[in-house]
Amino acid sequence: MNDKNLSEGQELLCINAEKVYDWITKETTFDLNITNLELPINPILGIPLECGDFDINTVTCKVTPTTGLDLSPPPVVVLKRVDKDFLIDGTLVTLQQVTIQKSFEVTIFIDLAPEFGGATIEVGSVEFTRCEQVVLCAPKNTDIKVSYTDLDCFVCTATCDPTTTATADELNVSVSVRLCQSIQSTFNVTLEISAEFCEPRDVLPSPPCPAQTIPSQCPLVFSNNNIENND
Repeated sequence: MNDKNLSEGQELLCINAEKVYDWITKETTFDLNITNLELPINPILGIPLECGDFDINTVTCKVTPTTGLDLSPPPVVVLKRVDKDFLIDGTLVTLQQVTIQKSFEVTIFIDLAPEFGGATIEVGSVEFTRCEQVVLCAPKNTDIKVSYTDLDCFVCTATCDPTTTATADELNVSVSVRLCQSIQSTFNVTLEISAEFCEPRDVLPSPPCPAQTIPSQCPLVFSNNNIENND
């Protein structure tokens, strides 16, 4: 490192950071059919729920990225990247068409009928995977990072199959998933910068003890020895 262009109190520092090669935001929607979800146990009766024990219009969902732990697939996997030539402002530029695999878990909930307490209970969860392609400046060895600024779902249709007395009733749901995502291509770099070291701020003084407050007196009553009794 060269000591140049330094002001008093500054030093040349090496800092590890992430260089952002490219960054886009993208909205994506997926449709998903979840079938043959067996209804759980009735928390009041201790037996499997039946189709008439809840309002089919109360079926809701929640979507989350998979954790990548145990048997769950990783939340984001870059399957491949292919060089593509694009003409941008009259200049030929080589970018990468990146295929990204994303895995999620959708959980389905129902509201019990009022005679069973009306509580919201979980029916079950299903993992699913979807792939999409994006064009980025993402040359070999850069990392692809996907983060979600919004992740939501809603139930489009829901039906309940009463099946037979020997098997649990089943729920069939079609779900629409909406993703608002931030996608970046990054690479770890070491930067040389001129900077001053930070110093701690001054300690704020503690407030003084409050002065004693004297209650208001009643001078018309005390000490006035000339009080007349009108009785």
